Parts: sequence; structure tokens; C-alpha cells
Amino acid sequence: MGQDQTLSPQDHTLSILRTERPRLIDLAYRLLGSLADAEDVVQEAYVRWYAMSPQARQAIEVPGAWLSRVTSRICLDQLRSARVRRENYVGEWLPEPLPDRTEWTGGRPGGRSVEPADPADRVTLDESVNMAFLVVLDSMTPAERVAFILHDVFRYSFAEVGEIVGRTPAACRQLASSARRRMRASHSPAGPAAPAATASRRAALVRDFKQAWQAMDIEALIGLLDPGATALADGGGLAAAVPHPIEGSTEIVRYMSALAAKLSHQKVLERTVNGQPGLVIQEDGVTVSVLAFDFSGEKITRLWAVRNPEKLRTWTAG
Repeated sequence: MGQDQTLSPQDHTLSILRTERPRLIDLAYRLLGSLADAEDVVQEAYVRWYAMSPQARQAIEVPGAWLSRVTSRICLDQLRSARVRRENYVGEWLPEPLPDRTEWTGGRPGGRSVEPADPADRVTLDESVNMAFLVVLDSMTPAERVAFILHDVFRYSFAEVGEIVGRTPAACRQLASSARRRMRASHSPAGPAAPAATASRRAALVRDFKQAWQAMDIEALIGLLDPGATALADGGGLAAAVPHPIEGSTEIVRYMSALAAKLSHQKVLERTVNGQPGLVIQEDGVTVSVLAFDFSGEKITRLWAVRNPEKLRTWTAG
């Protein structure tokens, strides 16, 4: 005996469409690694819905399922074309970092005007959006990524995945299996397996890293990093960044030392980045860099710095 009984069929469908939008944004962000692209894809899915005749829309029994299929197919096309676009990207490409809900803003790049972000439109922050997860996703083929996300994260059946990617259910099962192997391989330690760091320990490691960096305590910085740690920066040609990964704790600390002079007029804040402890660097109240980390046991194993201003639009200024 819900409120929907008082709605006309058209209003009821409109209510469903509005309810579906957050889930579609969740899906598209995980598939593309970019909130701006995810929003555009979901918008395109809705445009296609309203481009149909009323009779065609009424014939669709489950509008949410239709929107999910269309959104996934548009994402698949984007992923395929992204491989070509990435060839022209300046430097290393990293996913767009997402702030905690309390840090969210609703701006769009390039002066595009939109309504302020509604809490329900925010991406759900769980382990499937942490930076380590997204970076591995980006190493997969488009079909692997779509099959894995749809099946393992959003629990679509392989028959449903097959309809979206244009493969048989058996082929989609193989794609997801290959994606899982990539994911496991990315987390395989070089030496004896270390216990996973707890949430509080991860936060403490990031806090210690921040303090050691600001104090330029070289010994402490090296001690916080795994000897085989790697660091990667994404400037997109719009901000200074190293053109290739930095490997080894000593080399990372050498690079961090070269940046230390800038910290005297910058603010380094502890923030949640894609659901994990991270750092945000602000200059004159504007976010200029977001740092995400990965951990193993008591050490930081990977560091990602996103400096491309086009990927920092969701972060609060000041």
C-alpha cells in the first residue's frame, strides 16, 4: 500500500528512472574510472530512453534493466575508444579520485552548469572503487572489465553479461575468470605474504608519511615504504608530473624530497580518497594534488598522485 498507487503509469516510470540514476552512476564510474565520463554516459542513456516513442517505452517491462544494459554498452564503446585516446594522453593515466561524501562538490569542468550533486547521486565508496582496484581494472581488456564488473560486482548473470558484450555466457565466464587472475596477480606479494593492514593502521601509515614528508625525515620516509614500492603521477600535460613510474623506496623518497620545498606554502590534509586514507595538497585554497595509497602489512607499497586539474573537480576548495 505504497505511495506509487496514487501515481499515473507515466509518473511511476519517471519515479523509477530517477531512482535508478545513482546505481547507473555507480556502474559507469567503475567501468570507466572517470566520474565526468560516467555522468555523460548515464545522461546519454536517458536521452536514448526519451528518444523512443511512448509506445516503445511502454513495451519495456523493466526500465531500470533497460537503462543498465544501455549504460553498459555505451561504457563498452567508450572503453574501446579510450585505448586510442590514451595513446595521445600526456604521461601516465590514472582514474579520477573521489572524495568522501563530506568533501563532495557538484561542479563540472569547462564551465558546464549542472545542479549541485545530490547525496543519492554520489558514487558508493567500497572496495570496488579504491585506487588499487581501479588501476588493475584499467589494465584489462574492455570486455574483461565489463564482464568482471557486471558479474562479480553487480551480480549480473553471465547470460545477461553476454547480451551486453555480444559474447556467449561461456565466453563471458572466461572473461571474468581472466579478470580475476589479473586482480589476484596484482595483489600477490613478492615475498612472504603480509597480513592486510587494518583501516586504523592504514590511516596511521598515511599520517606518519605526511609528517615525515613535511619534516623531510628521510629515514622515516624510507622506513614507511616497502623497498619495492612504486609511485605514479598523472598530470595529463596540464600539471607537472613524472613521465614514468618511480620504482623503489629510495627513488620515491628522492623525488618527494625534491618536492618538499613547495610544501612550505602548501597545505597537506588527511582525507579519504576512494574510500581509503589519502592526502590532499592545497595551494591558496585550491586542491592541486590528490594522493592515494596501497598497503601491505606495515608498509606503503604503492602511491598514486593525481595532479591533472580536470580530474580534481569534485574536491572542495579551501
